[in-house]
Amino acid sequence: MSLDLNVKKIKKNAYRITKHRNTTSLRVRVPGGEITADLLSIVNDIANKYGNGRIHITTRQGFEIMGIPFEKIDEVNKMAKSLIEGLEINAVDPKSGYPAAGTRNVSGCIGNKVCPFANYNTTEFAKKIEKAIFPNDHHVKIALTGCPNDCIKAHMQDFGIIGMADVEYDMNRCIGCEACVKNCKKRATGALTMKDGKVKRDSRRCIGCGECALKCPTSAWSRNPEKKYKLVIMGRTGKKNPRIAMPFMEWVDEETIIKVILNTYDYIDEYIDRSLPKEHIGYIVDRTGYPVFKEYALRGTKLGPEVKVAEFIDFGGYKYEKDAFMESTK
Repeated sequence: MSLDLNVKKIKKNAYRITKHRNTTSLRVRVPGGEITADLLSIVNDIANKYGNGRIHITTRQGFEIMGIPFEKIDEVNKMAKSLIEGLEINAVDPKSGYPAAGTRNVSGCIGNKVCPFANYNTTEFAKKIEKAIFPNDHHVKIALTGCPNDCIKAHMQDFGIIGMADVEYDMNRCIGCEACVKNCKKRATGALTMKDGKVKRDSRRCIGCGECALKCPTSAWSRNPEKKYKLVIMGRTGKKNPRIAMPFMEWVDEETIIKVILNTYDYIDEYIDRSLPKEHIGYIVDRTGYPVFKEYALRGTKLGPEVKVAEFIDFGGYKYEKDAFMESTK
């Protein structure tokens, strides 16, 4: 059997064109990576009733329900209506599926609702970003991690959002045990030292992990409840010059990060190579130069005195000329 398919429409409706003739896969975003058990049961029901009973959990914390016949898409969309509404993923009409194209699911580590190291609720922030940016055709990847341990691999994203703890020190509570100093030296950046029986913090080396507050037995260190973040940018995989994301801003708030991301979509609209099916944002930055991206990204933002912005970024990446770092064993 052959089908007259509108490939562009199918992809925008969150379905994949697969290698298997006449079958597709439904891709479901899970903003922030958190889903309730009752919604999981809907995923199960769709897979067993319309698919081949198999589900792939994607690297971006979504579900790909495999083996769905193209002619069953309308029925699947009706069944997925409560799933789409429960996940609060943008949909003009849930009965007809939901818009999805270039921008990937906003993923996140488990955050401070469980992890003691995390400095913020990653799922809540991921959902705020989801509502601000979706749907969108541009190929953009965003991930949120609660602390510099970076369990979500935010450094491999176009935008990686890392929670920072603005720690406060009460020297009257400090007993000079050096628990925080030893931990910082062994597990972090060595930003803490002892001087005259009290702890000194080097702000140039402090990455805001907040572990000093966890290690202190007398609560001399505490985390400021006001949430601040580091934003790293333009990490990527792929064939062409893979690289990790580099620091763009530090000690920045949620609203500014969302504004920077939205500004970046305007930047992409201006400079994307439209002769290509899609273009990764990092390659656009490589082509225009970092100063052009920076000017666009910061438009309309109001930065406090504590915010730091990179003046220059050396992104680096792969070396393809193997003789630059490998030698033959022959």
